[in-house]
Order: sequence, then C-alpha cells, then structure tokens
Amino acid sequence: MGAHVVVAEDDPKQAELVRRYLEHEGHRVVVVHDGRAALEAVRRHRPDLMVLDVMMPRVDGLDVCRVLRADPASADLPVLMLTARSGEDDLLLGLDLGADDYMTKPYSPRELMARVRTLLRRAGATGSAGAAVPRRPDPVLRVGAVAVDPVRHEVTVDGRRIECTPGEFDLLALLAAEPGRVFTRAQVIERQHGIDRYFTSRTVDVHVMNLRRKIEPDPRHPVRLVTVYGVGYKLVEGPGVRDAG
Repeated sequence: MGAHVVVAEDDPKQAELVRRYLEHEGHRVVVVHDGRAALEAVRRHRPDLMVLDVMMPRVDGLDVCRVLRADPASADLPVLMLTARSGEDDLLLGLDLGADDYMTKPYSPRELMARVRTLLRRAGATGSAGAAVPRRPDPVLRVGAVAVDPVRHEVTVDGRRIECTPGEFDLLALLAAEPGRVFTRAQVIERQHGIDRYFTSRTVDVHVMNLRRKIEPDPRHPVRLVTVYGVGYKLVEGPGVRDAG
C-alpha cells in the first residue's frame, strides 16, 4: 500500500487535481475543505503526510500547523504547505510554525509529487509504488548530549526524546554526521533540499532557531548548535543538560 495523505484545500478543483495525482502514485487520500475538518482528519486517520493550504475557512492553514505541532500525536507529521501568497515572510512564518516544505500557487503537479516523495522518504513512510522505503542501518550519531538515530528517526537530548519535523531532523542529522564541521547555508540547502527556489538562507536560519529551542539549555545562548559568524553553523558537544546550570 502507498502512504496515507490528508489533503486540506478549500478549492474543490485544486483538491481534486492533487487527489488524482496522489492516487495515481498509489497513495490513499482523504480530502477536506476547511481547517477544522483537517484537524479532525488527522486525529481520525493518522496520516503519513498532510498537504495543507494556507487560506482556508474556519481555521486557516497556519493555525492548523500550529495545533498539529503542539500535539505530541501529530508533532512529527510531515506537512507540505500550499499558498497563493509568494512573500518570503509568509514562507518563513509557515516554516517557523513547523511546516516541512512550502509551495506557492500556481505550482506544477509533478513538482508537488516530487516534494511529496521527498517528505515521505525523510519520514520513513511508504513510497509511491507501495513499497516500503528502505532504511540503511546507520549508527546513532552522538554529539555530546545530543543523539540522532537515523534508523528510528529519533532525537534525544541527555536521554530525553525531542520531537522534530522531518526538515529539522535532516538538518540536525547532517550536522551530527560531521561534528565540529562548519556548514555554510548554501551547503545545507544543497545537501538537504537540492536547488530549490523556495529554500533560502533564511529558511535554514529558521530551522536552526527551531532546533535551538529544542536542544539547547538556553536557546538565547547556544552552546551546541553554534554559529560561526560569517560562515555558517556547526554542532559541537557542549555541556550535558544536567551540567547546564
């Protein structure tokens, strides 16, 4: 079987187009047309991914994303946002609330499916042909108190599990694989997202900011995910949680 996808889109024609493409790739699809129905669909169906329009009645997509991320049951659900807005501030707000990817309308359905496949691979869900996406038996990456498990797709800090979005997880895994190495924003974009006009250096900064809230003893004074000014970011051992004060 393919993945289970909830499509939340208030435009019936757009929703039907997305549904047809997803079903053509073997996915099971539930379509809803407002934000409250979107939240109910997630609770009822426990999907592998959500395609979420920003502009919807009753509850908009940004608030839907905010609620999903606040609920431990849906905190790591991959979310692909769709919007007619093209401003960078809207993009960054969506990412700051926990969206994993972002596309502006009009968009290519084929590109949308490519983004869906990428998010499902990162989340370890089933692929478009119904076959399970293979996972390599990678060892746990440990950098001080931070442990990143690529097989279980888990992050812990001093033994305490931290919920991360797929995008945040990928960034942290990249840094943890080479502790102490400085990655420029351009290198992060190339390694994690390829050449993508929707991902910018500010997008990387938003993911870093969100990760610091989760792994740092004091996000305002990071000692693990640190900035090398004028260059980029690196992950270092830092203090253990119990030693932080």
